[in-house]
Amino acid sequence: MTDEFECDRLDRRRRAITDAARALFIEQGFERTTLGQIVERAGGSLATIYKLFGNKEGLLDAVVFEKAASGENLIREITQCGASPADTLRRLATVLYERFLDPDDVALVRIVIARSIDDADFARRFFESTAMHTRRALEHTFARWEAQGVQLRGSPDMLAEVFLGLMVSDMQTDAISHGVVARPSAERIAARIEFFLRGAGLI
Repeated sequence: MTDEFECDRLDRRRRAITDAARALFIEQGFERTTLGQIVERAGGSLATIYKLFGNKEGLLDAVVFEKAASGENLIREITQCGASPADTLRRLATVLYERFLDPDDVALVRIVIARSIDDADFARRFFESTAMHTRRALEHTFARWEAQGVQLRGSPDMLAEVFLGLMVSDMQTDAISHGVVARPSAERIAARIEFFLRGAGLI
């Protein structure tokens, strides 16, 4: 009973610390955020942060890899609804754009880009746990449709790459430009998706 209570207490403390760290990293950037500020917002102590995360970089890992999950589960959920491939991809585009262009996610991508300059392993782990999982799930979806007799103009891997690239390019542009380049309108996004669907032979 005591062990369960201690684990539960540590889980709540971990959550409070990662929530505070995420908010501060987004508000003022990773470099300008101190562990003292995180403790002040989350409560607890520096000793707890060192025990749970090791250091500030370990805390960044926890924040980034917890929040920046891949779209794999979303893709599986939406593609199981039984809609046509074209309608499925329209729905997927809407949901993925909402996720990829969420201001908090874009702010985390900025931090990832900056961190990747000095830490290639961090960049590789981020890419593999997000973009690669999402792209594989899309590729499997196109391959399944092809096996069911849907005539595709392009291989499943190429179609997955191009479709996902529509969203990722906008997310990266937003992250790097800090809003200098306007985000695409809903009408522009819809037009791009229709262009993709025609090119893929799905309409």
